[in-house]
Amino acid sequence: MSKRMEFDVLIIGSGISGLTAAITAAEKGLQVALVSKESQLTECNTFYAQGGIVAKSDEDSKELLMEDVFRAGDGMNYKEAVAMISGYAPEMVVEFLIKKIGVEFSRNEENEIDKTMEAAHSVRRIYHVKDTTGENVENALYAYIVNKKNITMFPSHIVIDLITNTHNSLDSQQRYKSTKVIGAYVYDEKSNQVDIFFAPSVIIATGGVGNLFLHTSNPPGATGDGIAMAYRIGAEILNAEYVQFHPTILFHRDVERFLISESLRGEGARLKNKRNEFFMVKYEPELKDLAPRDEVSRAIFREMEMDGSHFVYLDTMLMKHIALEERFPGIYNKCREVGINISKDSIPVVPAAHYFCGGIKVDLKASTSVPGLYAIGEASCTGLHGANRLASMSLLEGLFFGREVVNSIMEQPFDIPASLKKNIPDWIYPAAEEEFDPILINQDMLNLQTTMWNYAGIIRKSKRLVRALADLNYLSHRIEKFYKQAKITRKIIELRNSVLAATIIVRAASSNKISRGCHYIE
Repeated sequence: MSKRMEFDVLIIGSGISGLTAAITAAEKGLQVALVSKESQLTECNTFYAQGGIVAKSDEDSKELLMEDVFRAGDGMNYKEAVAMISGYAPEMVVEFLIKKIGVEFSRNEENEIDKTMEAAHSVRRIYHVKDTTGENVENALYAYIVNKKNITMFPSHIVIDLITNTHNSLDSQQRYKSTKVIGAYVYDEKSNQVDIFFAPSVIIATGGVGNLFLHTSNPPGATGDGIAMAYRIGAEILNAEYVQFHPTILFHRDVERFLISESLRGEGARLKNKRNEFFMVKYEPELKDLAPRDEVSRAIFREMEMDGSHFVYLDTMLMKHIALEERFPGIYNKCREVGINISKDSIPVVPAAHYFCGGIKVDLKASTSVPGLYAIGEASCTGLHGANRLASMSLLEGLFFGREVVNSIMEQPFDIPASLKKNIPDWIYPAAEEEFDPILINQDMLNLQTTMWNYAGIIRKSKRLVRALADLNYLSHRIEKFYKQAKITRKIIELRNSVLAATIIVRAASSNKISRGCHYIE
């Protein structure tokens, strides 16, 4: 028998957007369920963000920030979203993260907040905590909510599907009414049971899709769960072809997924090929190594192709004016662990899937096309990023809409009738639950990741995308059949979501014949 719990708001995901929404909702008196599939709620993409967050700067202006966002996004950005974020969000870093939450950003010798530079920015406007900004922001937010009485945290809980009146009710009359989200079926890994969480407002804050690709900077949990669950109930997905690849991930056999922050290039590091040539000047003579991420990633990819190499180098020895061990301790120490002294040695780097510029389509109040469902952070598409995200704007967007979504919820209360809840059935387990074979699950995931990397990666071709769609369709049928027969587990849920999210991305890429930003058709 499933447990049935009721909340005012169900938040799926615990990064900067999810935690900000939880804090804001709780302080408005709402009962909040905060669900994460991780055993530690701080394990998320936010935690691994190194560079920083765009914030208030005396040398900056709304207009200048907007110009940089548009340039990086190749003009595909939603103007109203860019204007709203550029006008209001930078101040929130000071008012919310610093004054309220207590994040201590790095300071310079004059005891002023130290601002760094990253690619495609025209001024120094990025607040950071050395090179572990996300970790410090995430930990501070978590410390703030941990004792909030009206936030109930559910680690190791995985949402299987959203519940709607039209899809799930046993009352046949509901199918003729407008679709509303009223909760979710949630798998509890510890009890091995699927429970029902009822809530008139459900917020997807599940992060990105990086783990759909063979090489990524994202943690393993970035499997496109929110995109898939929203799509299954008919929510609109927008700009799915725009997957950003970060140019510089550490290339080493003993290290996976370790990001080499763009701030290194912002402070003077330069990319060179195996012939020791600083090659970015060939591709972007003006901005060189500080060109937008999509351009730098493609340039690295082409240099690797020409040289038959698996990586290029980031020359940090040009940064003599900076105490690297002090300014970039995370990167310095990780490289030292594998025998690289970045004060004396260049860092081998390679591009990897990093950020999903598309997502669940939302308006400027974070509402999706399905009433009762909201999306924030990387899982959403506000139009801010256009065809390519400007560095250090993701944390800012998550922060801003984490607060804005609650204002939207407060404006549109919706009480779930008791009769509707009564007619939602418990989760139906397969009649003969098969124990899954981990080798089969892992092999299917590897096939998916390899397909996406080879056919829908940094540089795409029409024929490759056709092959990708065919391969994913085959995988999808097999996985869906297996999902309906097997005993439920996190890996099976993720695999089912991953193949759907990957298919959505490839379909979007196939239908868009115009190269723009991080969608590049050759």
